[in-house]
Amino acid sequence: MVTRAQTIQIYLPSGDPAGMRVANLTTRTVRVFEVPRSLLPQFLQRAESAQVGVYYLFGSNEDEAPQCYIGQSGSVGVRLQQHTSAKDFWTRAMVAVSLTNEWTSTHAAYLEWLSLGRARAAGRYNLVNGNQASNPFTPEPLEADCQEFIDTIAVLLATLGAPVLDTVKPAMSLPTKTNSGEPESLFFREAGCEATGFQTPEGLLILAGSKGRPDTRKSARPGIAVQRAALEAEGVIKVGEHELVFLKDHLFGSPSAAGCALVGGENNGRTSWRNGQGQSISDLEQLAIAPTSTEAQAQ
Repeated sequence: MVTRAQTIQIYLPSGDPAGMRVANLTTRTVRVFEVPRSLLPQFLQRAESAQVGVYYLFGSNEDEAPQCYIGQSGSVGVRLQQHTSAKDFWTRAMVAVSLTNEWTSTHAAYLEWLSLGRARAAGRYNLVNGNQASNPFTPEPLEADCQEFIDTIAVLLATLGAPVLDTVKPAMSLPTKTNSGEPESLFFREAGCEATGFQTPEGLLILAGSKGRPDTRKSARPGIAVQRAALEAEGVIKVGEHELVFLKDHLFGSPSAAGCALVGGENNGRTSWRNGQGQSISDLEQLAIAPTSTEAQAQ
């Protein structure tokens, strides 16, 4: 998907930012409703609840690991009602429908299949779908339309705080030196750790194969051990007698959170993560925002 500037409108039906929200790109025909579970009755009163659509249920398990269920229906409101008794984990639903009400069951089935594939490739959420959706027979013109629809849905879901269809994107190198424009690798080489990662707009991505300390420090806050246990249960890390190994890429909310997971204790990731030249994240930030010589002379 090509990244370009876009305009998104978010409408608050009740005027409450914490209530139901409706998002759409101003040049597209897809609309996504964010529906807190407690406000499902409000959504059911809207005409869109009777439309064909694709929906995404979000919540977490007992370890606070994010979970998602993806489905489709000829009447999304009815299906969400059914899920209030069949599925306990979800706390909010995202519902994608057509502004022009043009989607058919074929559109919805193909969009569901595309969504599941992209969500698995992204690996951000634990999918709780029991069955692997099959690729339905879809005429080529309809496939082409759905590819545009799914790209729009992905943008709107991410804007509403649920990037289930988007892979983690490393941030481009800070403009402090000559480079090829590629994301810059960062390295964590403290306390016996040997890890590689990238900064992203969402935090820091630790790459598979990175190694950390297997034990937690006595001074570590309890949350670090809990987080490690959850990552191990999800198959993200493997903790052995001598080392902790990342089996998958994993996104942390900050460089420090990533550092804490590696060392098993407190860590200032902004100084510990460094590029190949030994510059820390803090160093790179200061270099990036420092005034140029021309600007300094003007002052």
